[in-house]
Amino acid sequence: MKSITMWIFTFVAAVLSAQTALAAYPEKPVTMIIGYPPGQATDIVGRLLADKLSQRLGQPFVVENKPGQGASLALAQLTKEKPDGYTMVLSATAAYVTNPHLYKSVGYDTLKDFQPIGTAIDFPLVMIARPNAPFNDFQGFLEYAKAHPGVLTHTSSGNGTLSHLAMALLQRETGTKLVHVPYKGSSRAMTDIAAGNVDVGIETVTVTKPFIESGRLKLIAVTVPKRLDLYPDTPTLDELGVKGFNVAAWLGMVFPAGTPREYAKVINEQLQLILEDKDVAEKLRSVGALPRPSSIEAFSELLEHEYVTWGEVVNASGAEVD
Repeated sequence: MKSITMWIFTFVAAVLSAQTALAAYPEKPVTMIIGYPPGQATDIVGRLLADKLSQRLGQPFVVENKPGQGASLALAQLTKEKPDGYTMVLSATAAYVTNPHLYKSVGYDTLKDFQPIGTAIDFPLVMIARPNAPFNDFQGFLEYAKAHPGVLTHTSSGNGTLSHLAMALLQRETGTKLVHVPYKGSSRAMTDIAAGNVDVGIETVTVTKPFIESGRLKLIAVTVPKRLDLYPDTPTLDELGVKGFNVAAWLGMVFPAGTPREYAKVINEQLQLILEDKDVAEKLRSVGALPRPSSIEAFSELLEHEYVTWGEVVNASGAEVD
């Protein structure tokens, strides 16, 4: 009887101790690693979220920029950190689900090396065309592309980037064939489409918005399932017959694998509240982003699904990066 009582006492003490530790989390500054240089859209979003998390949780969330290898260096670094809840990464789609299929080695296994926290935002993508293109809408594009296989050109911000793979996926889904013209970054790519040197492209609203508003690019379609408030008259590719087409550059947070799930839950709950704030939503829209709160489970499922999906697209495209 005495041993049973002692066991119960020990168990209750352990539970109370764990609850106390959780209630106190975080007890010191938390580092948020971002795989892009200061000033880029991901960095701007990350610093906004870090500031809001600091305010809500009473500890500094310190941004550390570690650019390189398409943001994969940041995730590789995370695998070397202690799984104690005090180092996380905010990263985009590519580093999680396309880079592992593109590079010979990225230094991590997306599906094994991280404890998901949650998604944060979407950077919606749009399809655009040069101002003097021989079509004005998606149906016109399809008709022209099918009548002239291998004639139309499309840009990307680099071999294996989401802008490249999104167009590869669109070609696969529509039975069209375009010529890929990769650039080192999206700004030059958009400038060349606007100048009429390349025919079409798929890029983020952040990059394309100034060109669309000035009339230097034709807006053809939206790549996410829901029309954008910014362009309510522009249909989605899903509406236009490319059923299920859904491509966005999302951002998500992860801890190293082995970090207590309870810590991920603390951050996830606060992140969802932050993303519901109207002021935060307005600031995100100003950089072309939309709030995308999710549960830990939903983010885990997203990672698993898109890891497979984009792996297939990468393999079909033949894209490789040294």
